[in-house]
Amino acid sequence: MRCPFCSSEETQVKDSRPTEDHAAIRRRRQCASCGARFTTFERVQLRELTVIKGNGHREPFDREKISRSMNIALQKRDVERDRIERVVSGIVRRLESSGESEIASDLIGELVMDALATLDQVGYVRFASVYRDFKEVSDFEDFVGRLGDDIEILDRDPS
Repeated sequence: MRCPFCSSEETQVKDSRPTEDHAAIRRRRQCASCGARFTTFERVQLRELTVIKGNGHREPFDREKISRSMNIALQKRDVERDRIERVVSGIVRRLESSGESEIASDLIGELVMDALATLDQVGYVRFASVYRDFKEVSDFEDFVGRLGDDIEILDRDPS
């Protein structure tokens, strides 16, 4: 493992333990050259995934992009970081177990939207505003209006 501070490849593992959800191993490391300490995470990867962007460009799948996007959407919201990580892990597992090695970016965006809808309505709207490329206030109004209609349908008593 390369040191993020001095780029030395001489690092030592000082401590290893599973994360709270047991989906990864957290390793505390120390650089033998500069003495800096840092943390790495080791996760199971079922298959290499490639993301196909809307313009046809292909890039390697990056779990951290999903995590960053969700953290930005949920910034200053009362959602535990562990809960976000569990949701991200669930999305990644779903993608890896889909049987496909190439995944459309639209599918990833929809999975994140679905997850945010159950986690936090404000985070859901924040993410949607970027993902759906809202241009005007009326875009927000339309989206939130449809969201309100969906909630009313779910709240109705089926009897």
